[in-house]
Amino acid sequence: MYKLAFFVPVGEAEPVKEAVFATGAGRIGDYEACCFQTRGLGQFRPLDGANPHIGYVGDLERVAELKVELVCRDDLIRDAIAALKAAHPYEEPAYEVWRLEDI
Repeated sequence: MYKLAFFVPVGEAEPVKEAVFATGAGRIGDYEACCFQTRGLGQFRPLDGANPHIGYVGDLERVAELKVELVCRDDLIRDAIAALKAAHPYEEPAYEVWRLEDI
């Protein structure tokens, strides 16, 4: 089992979450589409060569984002990450993956 966390602009979170859930990620027992969300403020500065969805090359940008956390079965994690990348509005989405122990 893995834990997947990703950061996404608040207004664009639902389609990204739905794409990830469509892979089977976010299932816990008899429940699906399970996640925890935390609102925060992300920041980034696009460098030369970037094609930012929000902001401009060279300018520091701050964006209201959600950190979305969910669990994912081992056999689904690669598909979940691929779906996240395909649906996410940023050209370089930030995400984290942790392997979980079953105790």
